[in-house]
Amino acid sequence: MKKGKPGKKYSQAARLHNIIRLIESRHGISIEELIDETDVDRRTIYRDFKAISDAGYPLTAEWVGNRKEYSFITGFKSIPPISFSLQELMTLYLLRSYLNMFEGTPFQEDISAIFNKIHSVLPPRYAAHLERISNITIPLLQGRKDYSKASEILSQLRQALIYQNSISITYRSPGTKTPRPYSGDPYTMLVYKGGLYLIVYVQQRKGIRTFAIERIESVTVHDQRFEIPEEYKPEKDFDNSFGIVNEVPLSITAKFAPEIAHTIEERIWHKNQKIKKLSDGSVELSFMAGGKIEILSWLLSYGDKVELISPVEMRRELKEIIDSMQCKYKKDR
Repeated sequence: MKKGKPGKKYSQAARLHNIIRLIESRHGISIEELIDETDVDRRTIYRDFKAISDAGYPLTAEWVGNRKEYSFITGFKSIPPISFSLQELMTLYLLRSYLNMFEGTPFQEDISAIFNKIHSVLPPRYAAHLERISNITIPLLQGRKDYSKASEILSQLRQALIYQNSISITYRSPGTKTPRPYSGDPYTMLVYKGGLYLIVYVQQRKGIRTFAIERIESVTVHDQRFEIPEEYKPEKDFDNSFGIVNEVPLSITAKFAPEIAHTIEERIWHKNQKIKKLSDGSVELSFMAGGKIEILSWLLSYGDKVELISPVEMRRELKEIIDSMQCKYKKDR
């Protein structure tokens, strides 16, 4: 291990996989190279060699010049490699930069292990180049949630989702002090605006409910297995929603001022949206979607640059919110 260089933080299993890939890809590697690649000491490398041999990977060593190289016995049937093109690897590294929301969770450990495995089979020059590529995009995830405290809960939920085990949870709804118990079948984990949500078929309600991960206070994974109904299509469930709230769709029409018209035209706000350019340079955006609170919050973010045309009831509600805000800002503090 290089002096003053911090060790890589990933599991022994990930490190063993890296060593296996390094030996396979380079057809012989020295202890010194492995120490440099894995950032562990010589004693740890020898322990890893024993673990690799115990797992059924027959190691052999021979002197090449003035150094000893380790390789697998010729003819050994290794794990089938997964091949990526340089373009595919670039895409993977670009995507990695958008996964900061998983910091402190078991998902981040998995992400690190995946890229350590990729590194282990790449020539150092390519690995360095891809690391540079990963920094050409910087996601600004404003308001993202911190899931580091929910690491254990996420580990349990991951197990339940993978193996389709029923769960019991305690959940604290907003504005309540006492968490409530729920039992059911976890169908899907949903990512929305920097937040994680769990879609569960709740036994008590005989229906589907969405839970915010950060409000789940405890999880028990049961041995009982469940089957997801064939008719369950999570992507379809949100077709009629503006965000994560699944309500009866409303016919929304809003007019946006000319100076921000381009920001509306350049984005897809909903699958069924229609955009109409007006003679004064403004645009009208129309769509059918549920989630009144989310739609109102979105409209308010544009201040006086937007006017809600319909529905009339929501227009009145928006006016009441604006009037209330105006009262708060009548006097300077």
